[in-house]
Amino acid sequence: MTIRVLLADDQALLRSAFKVLVNSEADMEVVGEAADGAEAVTLARSERPDVVLMDIRMPGTDGLAATRMITADPDLPDVRIVMLTTFEVDEYVVQALRAGASGFLGKGAEPDELLGAIRIAHAGEALLSPTATKGLIATFLAQGPGADAAGEGGRGRTERLAALTAREREVLVLVGGGLSNDEIAERLDVSPLTVKTHVNRAMAKLGARDRAQLVVTAYESGLVRPRVE
Repeated sequence: MTIRVLLADDQALLRSAFKVLVNSEADMEVVGEAADGAEAVTLARSERPDVVLMDIRMPGTDGLAATRMITADPDLPDVRIVMLTTFEVDEYVVQALRAGASGFLGKGAEPDELLGAIRIAHAGEALLSPTATKGLIATFLAQGPGADAAGEGGRGRTERLAALTAREREVLVLVGGGLSNDEIAERLDVSPLTVKTHVNRAMAKLGARDRAQLVVTAYESGLVRPRVE
């Protein structure tokens, strides 16, 4: 299966470099290029990419607004978004996760990291770039819930948490802690397939698009709290 990739960045030179890299892979192809967020949304709706590499800061409609529009579109439930940022220690990172992005990556990432990020996002996994620590994400999330979490959306999420079984809540806590399915399976002494089943059920009950949204929910709900170093 070929992974269809949409590139969204206002720097033409950077888009060209990403395009050459992505198209050099046998299992990937670039299906569109956007210079701003509005164009990215339009192309996402027409091309139906599997993964969007989205720059956070663009003129006009920025990457965050574009991400919200794409993830809110009922016709684009399977589109995964990886945010690209120059500065990874950035409040925009968590805004991106709250907006529905599958994760983020610094623009200075190595080519293999970028290609790996596309594959990870396509697989529905949560992507936190290697240079970003879990503590950083936890700290930003702990600064307080977003507007949605404080309003009707947040109350709805709390109600959905009550629908989780004890095992699903346990798995959610471990997902929020950054553990992989294999690591969770070892911790709980069950098979990775069993863990995957629990993760998928938790995602369905919480209305999460992917694993990254489970991480956000785990912190914003208070199930997981940041460590104080």
